[in-house]
Amino acid sequence: MTTKTEPVATHGVEVLIPLNKLKKSPHNARKTAHGEAAIQALAASIAHKGLLQNLVVQPEVKADGTATGYYLVTAGEGRRLALELRAKRREIKRTEPIRCIVDATHDALEISLDENVTRTEMHPADQFEAFRALSEERGWGAEEIAARFGVSPNTVRQRLRLAAVSPRLMQLYRDGEVTLEQLMAFAVSDDHARQEEVYENLGWNREPRVIRSRMMESHVPPTDRRAIFVGVDAYEQAGGVVVRDLFSEEGGGFFEDAGLLDRLALERLNGLADEVRAEGWKWVEAHLDFPYSHGLRREYPRQVPLSKADQKRYEALRREWDDSAEQYEGDEDVPDDVESRFTELEAAIEQFSERQRVFDPDVIARSGVFVSLDRDGDPQIERGFVRAEDVPQAKPDRRSRDEDAASGDTGEGVHDDEQRADDDEDEAGDVGKPLSDALVRDLTAHRTLALRLVLGEQPVVALIALTHALAAQTFYRSAADLNCLEVRMTASPLGHHAEGIGETAAAKALEERHRAWAERVPRNSDDLWDFVAALDDEGRMGLLAHCVAGTVYAVQQRWDTKRPSLALVDTLAAAVSLDMAAHWQPTADAYLSRVTKAHIQQAVQEGVSNEAAERITGLKKQPMAKAAEELLAGTGWLPALLKTPVASDWDADNRLHRAA
Repeated sequence: MTTKTEPVATHGVEVLIPLNKLKKSPHNARKTAHGEAAIQALAASIAHKGLLQNLVVQPEVKADGTATGYYLVTAGEGRRLALELRAKRREIKRTEPIRCIVDATHDALEISLDENVTRTEMHPADQFEAFRALSEERGWGAEEIAARFGVSPNTVRQRLRLAAVSPRLMQLYRDGEVTLEQLMAFAVSDDHARQEEVYENLGWNREPRVIRSRMMESHVPPTDRRAIFVGVDAYEQAGGVVVRDLFSEEGGGFFEDAGLLDRLALERLNGLADEVRAEGWKWVEAHLDFPYSHGLRREYPRQVPLSKADQKRYEALRREWDDSAEQYEGDEDVPDDVESRFTELEAAIEQFSERQRVFDPDVIARSGVFVSLDRDGDPQIERGFVRAEDVPQAKPDRRSRDEDAASGDTGEGVHDDEQRADDDEDEAGDVGKPLSDALVRDLTAHRTLALRLVLGEQPVVALIALTHALAAQTFYRSAADLNCLEVRMTASPLGHHAEGIGETAAAKALEERHRAWAERVPRNSDDLWDFVAALDDEGRMGLLAHCVAGTVYAVQQRWDTKRPSLALVDTLAAAVSLDMAAHWQPTADAYLSRVTKAHIQQAVQEGVSNEAAERITGLKKQPMAKAAEELLAGTGWLPALLKTPVASDWDADNRLHRAA
């Protein structure tokens, strides 16, 4: 075979054809366009190693059979595009001579198809190990290898990490017994013994996330709230080691030293506590977890009005927010500048809202603050907790003092009517004498009876009185002194019944609702009646519902499982359409590891399928619980104890309407 510098239309001859004389063949079998990344990789390869494979071309001819001077590329279109890219980058000239083989005999479509079909792709494992050889034997870094093969340095690092996986697992990958995604999960650590140990104990569930979790069981994941709060940079600066997961989308890593992470988080929380202490609080404590078992009373800030200038500015911000929200409602693509303005408006409105929530100086002087981490890794600062020794002494009972004065009780005994009857002459004209105890009881009993009769005829006032009685017990210390209804409420804490219940979304939502009402009710309990009476119907019913809800107690314990009130729990749950799947998930910690294997299997049968339950039958208890947790996630499965019965004759709306 000869090589000529001038192209000739002779079959089987290798010629040098100017790049600008080459065109894509209309008979190319590949109809799907080459990817941009692939063309860039080819361009990088040609730049470093030259054109390793000739292009195959056919002369372009007109309808009358005369040559146009151009050549159609029947094999090597990707390489032609890579050369065009190099010319566009001005790395070569548009007239750069390109080695080509002229084939005017064979069918162009067949040649194109043959090039793409009659070949065997290199196994990825061979590629990984070849990259490792370039790194170890040639001393090339990730950037050098990336430049030579037209890929990103991170891609090279990933392939080098995969090449470092246990040879046994690499062979399993070659044999098709391990997938690439599974191999990537094993590669999170370069500990071959740990990789093989995890592989041996995987059981039926071999999902990559399960493998990755097992590989890093002794490490702190990047989603841990301590890791989020401290951050990778601060942790590494303190000497901590992060095991990088090159294959995660977030590009995060696992923290090796949990103790160091705890110390750094506490140090930062204590720094925040020092800032809060400067506000004048009597005490401030920092904890990683909020101490829900503190048993302390809590004071809340009071609402204060904004100044006229601030109110005007606040209303302007609200109008701008509402107008913008209405303008872009339903739009998926909000302009960046508008999104930025939304963020600014939210922050400004929140500042004005915070400005209206003020703790009285006397409350600050006798109360404290807990600084902790919430479940998302953000600092949580909760103010206004009062220790028992700092609770102010209640004022003397004003109602009791009045009764003492009316009854004449001076501590020297009670004067009965019979004794006073004998002294009519002495008492004549003395209207300052107190009434007898018996008479006071007699009169007030009649008053009580009349109040019962009349109040029962005025449901609006009765609702106000009931709401006042419950709100007084919910938000004030000396609740028993604040109402004349013999209505007593009990709000039992739940923390000692279920560990971690205070961290749940339901607990947070309930606390936020309580906080909102606590900030609205008057500081002085004497003003509570007027506050309740002034609420509109919706507001009053909302306050009553909140207070009543705090008295619900549906906890079952071994010694009271036959308590009659438990039967009403199902009725109440049906009335409010309670769906526990929105508030509870069947995790290993919450349920599955605390029941028998038979219970676990039954849960999977009910929530997933019999086949899924059979797949986990042979596992040991803890792996079985974990596997069941993954299977049941998102299914809405609930144990019988948490299900809300559906009674065919129950119509909550109709019953409530009829009751109203």
